[in-house]
Amino acid sequence: MSAGRLVVVGDALLDRDLDGRADRLAPDAPVPVVDAIRERPRPGGAGLAAALAVAAGAPVTLVCALGADEAGRQLRTLLERAGVDVCDLGLHGETPEKVRVRAAGRALVRLDRGGGRAGCGPLTGAARTALRQATAVLVADYGRGVTGEPTVRAALAALPAAVPIVWDPHPRGAEPVPGVLLATPNATEAAAMAGGGAGLAGAGLAAAEACGRALAARWGAVNVCVTLGSRGALLVAGAGAPFALPAPAAATGDPCGAGDCFAATAAARLAGGALPSEAVAAAVDAASAFVAAGGASGAAARGFASEPRPPEGAAALAPRVRAAGGTVVATGGCFDLLHAGHVRALRAARALGDCLIVCLNSDASVRRLKGPDRPLVEQGDRAAVLAGLACVDAVAVFGEDDPRTILRALRPHVWAKGGDYAATELPEAAVLAEWGGRAVIVPYVAGRSTSGLIDAALSRAR
Repeated sequence: MSAGRLVVVGDALLDRDLDGRADRLAPDAPVPVVDAIRERPRPGGAGLAAALAVAAGAPVTLVCALGADEAGRQLRTLLERAGVDVCDLGLHGETPEKVRVRAAGRALVRLDRGGGRAGCGPLTGAARTALRQATAVLVADYGRGVTGEPTVRAALAALPAAVPIVWDPHPRGAEPVPGVLLATPNATEAAAMAGGGAGLAGAGLAAAEACGRALAARWGAVNVCVTLGSRGALLVAGAGAPFALPAPAAATGDPCGAGDCFAATAAARLAGGALPSEAVAAAVDAASAFVAAGGASGAAARGFASEPRPPEGAAALAPRVRAAGGTVVATGGCFDLLHAGHVRALRAARALGDCLIVCLNSDASVRRLKGPDRPLVEQGDRAAVLAGLACVDAVAVFGEDDPRTILRALRPHVWAKGGDYAATELPEAAVLAEWGGRAVIVPYVAGRSTSGLIDAALSRAR
């Protein structure tokens, strides 16, 4: 992260999460009854992007427009608590609010207030000074009018070329000023702004590239990055081949605010001297972790005070899933040279519950079981390959010859093994019975084994 100042310019919103419990339907309509409600206000729009940048370590000034109403006063308080320096241009209208009613972490309905373009006052002296001192600028346009204000646009267009501008556009907002280093529309926005309708979200990379190139030419942008949600992003830079940046495999989460996290991360990395491709790669990883950690609601619950939590280990995952009423599934083995039989068995095991933990034999354990020449792949690499599979939620390495000790620690509901066993032959079955768990057999691919792969490789090498 650069020590220079990041200036965020755009429309700040007040978001409210109403979190409650929905255990029944209303007697007069087929709708859930939400009770035990707890309200959590948080900055939204450009305000969220600014708060996230501060949490990541950047000094941030937010140039925005706040209404002279209670929502505007509350939003200013939230921003200042998050460490954001606010330059208020004065909103000509009420502060926009978005209210999400949620139960069990899932949104049931969103209520918007204060929508549409309202306009704002001209750029203030404090805002001009902040822009002159900026190391990088992020424009977070939510179509409310700040980026269309003539003095704001003129100041952005006059910035030196050495100051990178990241522009996160909105279909109802102003077009980026010519020469921005990076524009970051999402797939739906790119299709709408390029004249392709709303069908890009499910389309392939060719459609994303075509929209990105059309927008780069129209806006005079140096780079356009079309974000593709869980599929990552596609960066169009000049006439060369585009950069495809896939998102890491992750559990599903809350995508609210992911675009702001993406843009703020990219801007901060560019401020630190990163190349656009490096900045976008970091932004893809950050946005994926942000979604998995609960999105904007999760960030607000942490007080914007830390980065999203890293993926859970098995010791934390198992009790959390049990406490939520889910089913914990575990499987185990050496997984030395992962092959199609392994993958099929792992997918089948994951389908039996709400998480899959792989109990992995350590290197010493494999040597005792398979001989001094094994494993071919050390345990850190074997664990990394397994953790990279979408069907695997956590990996736990154990050093004993069988997994009974680690199973007693994890207490899964189901122990799944692929192969030609009978359940009565599994030594783990008796351990699972101690807490009412079950041992089951899952399908495997006949004729696939690590030993077979090794023998085939040796015979071809002779």
